[in-house]
Amino acid sequence: MGKLKYLTKNIALFSISNFVSKILVFLLVPFYTNVLTTYEYGVADIIQVTLLLLVPMITLNIGEAALRFGVEEVKNRVGIFNVGIKYVVRASLVVAFVCFALRGSISFIPVIDPSKAEEIKWYLLLFVFLFAANALYEFLVLYFQGSELVETVVLGSIACTAATIAFNLLFLLGIKIGLNGYIYSQILAYAIASVLMIAIGKKRVEEIVKGVNIEGEISESGVSGSLEDRMLEYSKPMIMYSTASWVNNAVDRYFVLYLCGAAVNGVYGVAYKIPAILMVFQRIFAQSWQMSATKAHKDEDSEEFFSNMYKVYNSFMVLGCGFLVLIVKLLAGFLFRKEFFEAWKFVPPLLISVIFGALTGFLGSICLAHKDSKSMGKATGIGALVNVILNLLFIPTYQAMGAAVATGISYFTMCMMALFFVRSHVKLKVSFIRNFISYIVLIIQSVITISEPRGYVVYSLVLFVTLVVIYFKDFLEISKVFLSKIKREK
Repeated sequence: MGKLKYLTKNIALFSISNFVSKILVFLLVPFYTNVLTTYEYGVADIIQVTLLLLVPMITLNIGEAALRFGVEEVKNRVGIFNVGIKYVVRASLVVAFVCFALRGSISFIPVIDPSKAEEIKWYLLLFVFLFAANALYEFLVLYFQGSELVETVVLGSIACTAATIAFNLLFLLGIKIGLNGYIYSQILAYAIASVLMIAIGKKRVEEIVKGVNIEGEISESGVSGSLEDRMLEYSKPMIMYSTASWVNNAVDRYFVLYLCGAAVNGVYGVAYKIPAILMVFQRIFAQSWQMSATKAHKDEDSEEFFSNMYKVYNSFMVLGCGFLVLIVKLLAGFLFRKEFFEAWKFVPPLLISVIFGALTGFLGSICLAHKDSKSMGKATGIGALVNVILNLLFIPTYQAMGAAVATGISYFTMCMMALFFVRSHVKLKVSFIRNFISYIVLIIQSVITISEPRGYVVYSLVLFVTLVVIYFKDFLEISKVFLSKIKREK
C-alpha cells in the first residue's frame, strides 16, 4: 500500500474514533461545569494530569516500544504483548505500594490540612484503580496501533467514550455523588474498553503471527529475552521525553493550584477544553502519522514526503487556531457555566501552545522512526525547564494568565529545539519565515481578543482572513502533489 493511501486510511479510521470519542466528551463540558464545583473540578484536573505523568514514567514507556516494534516486527507481536502486560502489572503494583504507604503516613505530612486527611486517603485508594485501568488501556491502544489493527483501537476508543458518558450520567446526574462519580466513571470506562480490545484484537494478532515464519528461540514464558531488552533500550530514554512533555502539558496546573488555590485551578483547567477541539484534529493526524513515519523513514523520497506533510499540518493547525480564537467567547458561552465562564481569556495562548506541541510531536515522530529518542528528550527537557522558570516568574503576578503564557512560550522553545535536532535525519523544505509571520499574526489576534477593544471581532476576523491568504497557495500546490501521487499509487 502506498504511503499516502496508508496514511489516508488510518486518518479516516482515527477520525471516526476521535470525533466520536473526543467530541462527545467535549459536549459533556457544560454538564461538568454545571454539576461540579470549581474546587471539585480542580481536584479532578490534578488527578488527571498526575495520571498523565505517572503512566508513561512507571511503565517505562513500554506502550511506545510496543507501537514502534509492532509495526516493524510482525513475528514478535505476541511477545511484545506479553512484555507490555508484564510492565503494566509491575507499574500498577508500584503505584499501589506508594499510595498505601502515603495513606499510612498522611497525618505526618505537615503541608496537608488535617481536615482534608480522610478525603485525601480516599482519593489515593481510588487512584490505585484509576492508574491500573488507564495504564492497561493506554498500552493496548498503542499495542494494537503498532500491530496495525486500527479498527480494534477505534472500537476500544468508542467503547471507552460510551461507557464514560453512561457512567457520568448515572453517577453525576442520577446518584449525584459528585467527584467520586467522575472518578468511578473513568475507572469503569478504561476497564471495559480494555477487556473489549483484548477480546477482539488478541486473537487476530495471533492469527497474523501464525502466518509469519518465526525465527529465533522463544522462552517458555513466550517472551524473547532479547526482544524485551531491545524494547527497554528504546523505551527507557523516552522517559525524559514523556516526563518533559508532561511538564509542558501539566506543571502549570500544579503551580496554579499551589499559588492560587483549587478553585482558580478548576477555572484554568476548564480553559483547556476549547484547545481540546484543536487537539482532536491533532491527535487524529498524530496517531496516523506515527505509523506512517516509521514505515516511510527509509524511503528515497522520505524528505519530500515529510516536508509536504509538515506544510499541511502546520497550515491546518494555524488556521484551526485562528478560527477558534475568532469564536472563543461564543464557544465559552456555550460550554462554560457560572463562574467557569471567565476561563475564556486563558484559551488563546493555550491554543497557540497546541500548534507548537503538535509540530513538536510531528518532528518527534521522525526522530523516533530513526530510533533517536535522546534528541527529543533534550528538546522537551529544555522546553520543560523554560516552562518551570516562567511559571515561577509569571504566576505570582498574573496568576492563571501567566501560566497560559508560560505554556505557550515553552512549547515554542521546544518546537524550535526539535527543528534543530531533526535536521540530522531530514532536511525539511519549508518556508519558516512565512510560518513565523503567521505565528505573529496569531499572537496579535489573541492579544486583541483578550483585551476586547471596540470592534475587536472585526479586527480578529481580518487577521484570520490574513492567515487564510498566507496559506492558500500552499494548499493548492500540495493538493496537486497529493492527487498526482494518489493516482500513481493506484
